Amino acid sequence: MPKKTIEDIDLSRKRVLMRADFNVPIKEGRITDDTRIRAALPTINYILKQEGCSLILMSHLGRPKGEVKDELRLKPVADRLAELLSKNVIMAPDCTGSDVKKLAEALRPGEVMLLENLRFNKGETKNDSGLVKELASLGCDVYVNDAFGTAHRAHASTEGIAHVLPGVAGFLMSREIEFLSKIVENPVKPFVAIIGGAKVSTKIAVLESLLSKVSTLIIGGGMAYTFLKVKGYGIGKSLLEDEFLHTAKDLLAKAEKMGVEILLPVDHYVGDEFSENAKAQLVSDVNIPEGKIGMDVGPKTLSTYREKLANAKTILWNGPLGVFEFDAFAKGTLEVAKMVSESRGVSVVGGGDSVAAVNKFHLADKIDHVSTGGGASLEYLEGKSLPGIAALQDK
Repeated sequence: MPKKTIEDIDLSRKRVLMRADFNVPIKEGRITDDTRIRAALPTINYILKQEGCSLILMSHLGRPKGEVKDELRLKPVADRLAELLSKNVIMAPDCTGSDVKKLAEALRPGEVMLLENLRFNKGETKNDSGLVKELASLGCDVYVNDAFGTAHRAHASTEGIAHVLPGVAGFLMSREIEFLSKIVENPVKPFVAIIGGAKVSTKIAVLESLLSKVSTLIIGGGMAYTFLKVKGYGIGKSLLEDEFLHTAKDLLAKAEKMGVEILLPVDHYVGDEFSENAKAQLVSDVNIPEGKIGMDVGPKTLSTYREKLANAKTILWNGPLGVFEFDAFAKGTLEVAKMVSESRGVSVVGGGDSVAAVNKFHLADKIDHVSTGGGASLEYLEGKSLPGIAALQDK
């Protein structure tokens, strides 16, 4: 069922409580990447343009586990947001309490306040009804969720509050739902999914759910070696999940039965050790020699990817194809980023390293949708109901 968005309700003369995802990297008090703050701006600006509307923002930062930690305070976020909005952002001393309530009551139309880190309060991750009541007592009329990255968590600020205040999706949230639902419900074929990453264990559910939807499934990254082992190839000292060999075997058998093409690496860049200093050595064969560690895909493999992606009508990419954090083994991931950006089909990219590759090459504007939620997008693609979305009002 489609969810209501901020465009479906009248916000005039309302006080809005909005959950954003301001979980940004901060080093020595300075934000090193403000992408998530910028991503929330369309929704924030839309709300502030409505007649007589004021806004209370809330977010978590890091994992303080219910304790106040100065290095995880949201003051740097408030300062950066004020710069981006060209207006003052009131920084609340806490996320609840009498002082916060007074500040909320004093908010005038067009004003913005940011609550302190929600996870300083133990009740946030426990979805505590007491915290939900405290947040609701700030006198807001509407709840807006624009934090897709936390939508898979049933927390007080993502799920609980939507049962007390009428909840709708912000622009970022609705865009995530729009693009990911296309892939889950009715992808245009040929549909090619590229699933990378280190471990089969973290991606097996999404691999299985995609089997009934894709034309071709490209399996790369560290988890590819478990699949190669199942097929009887030598993998040297490459990453192997013994306990998932049977699972990998079952998946390959299911794919064959369903007529789904599975592409595994046919050549590799290997190293003598898993280290940033390891020298990249090309192995022009599917078998990896004893003592060597597979760290990236080779040129023949990339050529097979290029052929499939050129004709794809829908592309999903989640997870790196090699040890992306080591420059010598980043080529496969970066080349795939270029291929996806150049494709004519609808392209959706999710997962931290995939997004990092797209950003590193300044290709984000050539991708139809770059997802902001790693775990949330995976669970959505697995077909799971996300609590933060389910709790919002249906259209």
